[in-house]
Amino acid sequence: MQHEKLNEFNISQFQQDLINWFKENQRTLPWRENKDPYRVWVSEIMLQQTRVDTVIPYYLNFMREFPTLEDLAYAEEDRILKAWEGLGYYSRVRNLQTAVREVVEEYNAAVPDTLKEISALKGVGPYTAGAILSIAYAKPEPAVDGNVMRVLSRVLEIDEDIAKAKTRKTFEAIIYDLISKEDPSSFNQGLMELGALICTPTSPGCLLCPVREHCMAYNKGIQDTLPVKSKKKKAKRKLMAAFVVKDEDGKVLIEKRPDKGLLAGLWQFPNVEVDSHSFNKEEMAEALSLAIGKPISIRDRIQKVEHVFSHIVWDIDVYTAVIPIKEWEKEGQRFVDQYQIEDFAFPVSHQKIIKHYFSEAF
Repeated sequence: MQHEKLNEFNISQFQQDLINWFKENQRTLPWRENKDPYRVWVSEIMLQQTRVDTVIPYYLNFMREFPTLEDLAYAEEDRILKAWEGLGYYSRVRNLQTAVREVVEEYNAAVPDTLKEISALKGVGPYTAGAILSIAYAKPEPAVDGNVMRVLSRVLEIDEDIAKAKTRKTFEAIIYDLISKEDPSSFNQGLMELGALICTPTSPGCLLCPVREHCMAYNKGIQDTLPVKSKKKKAKRKLMAAFVVKDEDGKVLIEKRPDKGLLAGLWQFPNVEVDSHSFNKEEMAEALSLAIGKPISIRDRIQKVEHVFSHIVWDIDVYTAVIPIKEWEKEGQRFVDQYQIEDFAFPVSHQKIIKHYFSEAF
């Protein structure tokens, strides 16, 4: 049954106007060079929560490292994490590798072309499934992201809160009625492109919009009031102290984060959570010594790092420290030479420590 907002809506003309605009104005992006489903899949996973300009160099490097499904399926985890280093949301690439391995082993290295099969792969949600099926296989499936919901909220004057999960279902149902059956790829990408370039969150460029005549919000002059989106909870601040610990030979101690949880499997400098930045060196040395099981001497405070996640802010004071030991055997920790550090994948906050300390210390 057609959504009530489409009862008097000129669907065919909207499709034509949108698709023609997209074909003439689409950005030249590396994942648009062809419609290989693996390339589309990788790009869509990278683009989640990440800007296009940021993704481009990562995508190019990732495809050089892992040009085929088989290359990614059996790559070492440290290698894929290093290729992903800096993109964040590292569970994305772990899930991608798990799913790609399943495709290689269960589907003879052919990405599934049905909604049921592709949706069963790890890390493939409704948006990613719809994007792959429509772009790579020309299947008329919805691919609803924030850009799409913003565009259709304005075009169809829909005032449902797009921050709520149930609202996505509303837009998916609408797109099933709205999508071009002849060219679902250009239609879906056109909606995304329109949201990225013209129908932006603030100050939408309505005078440049190819579907302005269809837009109910524009016709009423209320485009700036849509979409409705409830505010996120304020991120919690976490106070921490991190340590660049050297042994007697000048090697640096690094440790691997747990296999599960935030930034799982990445490497980092030893760190402890503190109650306040008024912790003195003796208290921090005791806390760090307990954490790594060896006596530590704290030296100088060298840096302050702040890193913002979606739900938490790391507020880190960084110190140098020394440990009177040459040999070290503790699971998940190792001493490495300064030039070896680049071989390991670190979270962005600790990359900032590397950039600051090692560019000045050597």
